[in-house]
Parts: sequence; structure tokens; C-alpha cells
Amino acid sequence: MSDLPTKTAPGASPGDRQPRPPDLFTPFQLGPYSLANRMVMAPLTRNRAGPGGVPQALNAAYYAQRASAALIVTEASQISPQGLGYPNTPGIHEPEQVAGWRRVTEAVRARDGRIFLQLWHVGRISHPTLQPGGALPVAPSAIRPEGQAVTPDGPRDFVTPRALALAEIPGIIEQYRAAARNALSAGFDGVEVHAANGYLLDQFLRDGSNRRDDAYGGPIANRARLLLEVTEAVAKVWGANRVGVRVSPVNSFNSMSDADPDATFGHVARALNRFGLAYLHVVERDFSDRVPEPSYDRRRLRAAFDGPYIASGGYDRLRGDWALASGGADLVAFGKHFLANPDLPERFRKHAPLNPPDPATFYGGDGRGYTDYPALDATAGAAA
Repeated sequence: MSDLPTKTAPGASPGDRQPRPPDLFTPFQLGPYSLANRMVMAPLTRNRAGPGGVPQALNAAYYAQRASAALIVTEASQISPQGLGYPNTPGIHEPEQVAGWRRVTEAVRARDGRIFLQLWHVGRISHPTLQPGGALPVAPSAIRPEGQAVTPDGPRDFVTPRALALAEIPGIIEQYRAAARNALSAGFDGVEVHAANGYLLDQFLRDGSNRRDDAYGGPIANRARLLLEVTEAVAKVWGANRVGVRVSPVNSFNSMSDADPDATFGHVARALNRFGLAYLHVVERDFSDRVPEPSYDRRRLRAAFDGPYIASGGYDRLRGDWALASGGADLVAFGKHFLANPDLPERFRKHAPLNPPDPATFYGGDGRGYTDYPALDATAGAAA
């Protein structure tokens, strides 16, 4: 698909040639940043932070290997101790974590890469064993998700969370604001607000998890209020053109559902337009691989948002080129492909074989399945 020819407009002479449609290797201007290609590294939880959620030298090496991405979006990083939901995930609320992330950003910048930090609060997808003082996790409503939490002691059934009191919500917004300041201090190029995949902001957005009857529940304008207030707070720290938002309209992961995702996320996209964000990052599929509900049309969501749109969810080179050429996206995010192929842009450009990912090493461990996937030049050398 990257070999699409230039087009001649209807009624024009052959000499009046139109520009080639964009593909994965077409440069792109994202806010203040000139990107060399349109391949975004999607945020990927890897559970390899050091004690206290502090990024280590191993993490710096991992991200630096993938600096040829147009943009790296880091693994989700908790904005406070309350936001923690999994062992060995990085944070962005303590000085030691900021220093650890600075090591990462310096390593990526040394290879001319761009990197945004994803800001994360898991909400109800936690467990008292992970919470300060053994407290209950918090959520918009006291609704227990199905399944089990991942704890240092192994899988444990999720508990019924505590519904946040109205008076507590400004404190949540302040956690995001403080984390955004810390990300700025750590040398990132921008931040992404994680409002997807069943975590706190997504829990407020979707009516399956939000049964509040106050200013943050009920109609979609109320359910979207917290995301908009968080986005505004973060944008005041960074400038909106260095802030992205990630959503997942049809992902049922973490017991999520919504009666009308078209209406809910169409409203969200239009409401976000007022900020002039760097991008809207959309997980377009359900992690369970179910077919999206008929009420969801990703093309309508794409049209509702005025800024750059990052498409994510099971893309390969062919689908990525087609999404860009057809106007379905401005950039395309790749997850497992980048996990297993640190030089993915080069491999796609050369139509080279891809390393297969090893699911057994996705979460936790050391450099195996993390920093030891070979680059194309190493593969060629071994073959020779």
C-alpha cells in the first residue's frame, strides 16, 4: 500500500498530478514536533519497573531501542499511590520515579526519538494489597468488576470499590496535575491522558461502571466531566498541543460496557475539540476480539474530532497504510509489533520478516523478551 501512485484529479490533465496519499513513512507535524514517520509505539504494560515503581537502566535501554518510532507512548504510569493496580509498574509521583524516567527520556533523545508519558489511575482495577494502608480501591460507583486483580501474592478476586465522594474529585484532578508537572521535569516531550481500557477515567465515561447521580454521573455531559477537567489541568501544565487522550469505545476489558458508545464517545471527541490537543488516540477494537456493536462507527468518531487521530488495535503494515491513505487516521499505533521488533519502521520499509512476540515474557522478568529481540541488522549478521 505504500507504493500507491500519485493520483490525477478527475478532469485534469496528466500533468496536473495530485500528491501521493500518505503512508506510514510520510512525515507528520504533531503539535510542535516534526515526526519522521507515522508509526506510533503504543503504550505497553511490561511490569519491569524497579522497587518503588522507579524506572531502571533496563527500561531506558528498552525504550531507546525503539526510538525510530515516530512517537513512543510509554507504558501507563500511576499518578499516585492510590492509582496503582499492578506490581512493578512505574509511577510518576515520587522524586525517585522522576529521576528514573529522566534516564529514559535522555536515552530516547540521544537517538533522536520523541516520547510521551501515559498518565494512569486504575480506579477499581486494584486490590487492598496494592493500596496505601490496605484501603479499598476507588471508583465512580461501588460496582465490583469481574475477574481477578494481579497482586504481589498472586491473583486475588476483585473487591467492591469505594465510590469517590464528590469532595474527593478535585484531589484526583490535582493528582493528574502534579503528575503532569513531574513528567515535564522528567524531560518528556508530552503526556497522554489514559482514559481507556476500563481504568478510572474510562470508568467515569461509560454507563456500565458509572451509576452516580451527581454532577459526574447520569447524562454523558456529566460522565465526561472528569476527563475534561483532567485534560484541562494537564494542558495548563504542558500546553494542549503536547497532550493526547486515549479512549477505547468498545473495549470490554475490565468489565466495561456502554449502552451507546457512538453517542458517548462522539460527545467526548467533540468536547475535547475545544482544547486543541496533540491527538486523540483510539483503541478501535475489543481486546476480546468481539465484533463492535452496530451502534459504534469509528468513522463517525474520527470525523467528530478536529485534531490528529491515532488509530490503534491490531494494525499491520498493510492496514496501517490503508488507514492513512483513506483518511481513516493520521497516525497508526503498533503494540506487539514494536514489542518484538525494536526497529519496526526499518522492517516495514524493507518488507522484512518480523520477530514473533513471546507472550510468556510480556509481563515481568528481566531482559529476556524485553531488550533481547534482535534488530534487522543483527538478524542479517547471524544469517550470514
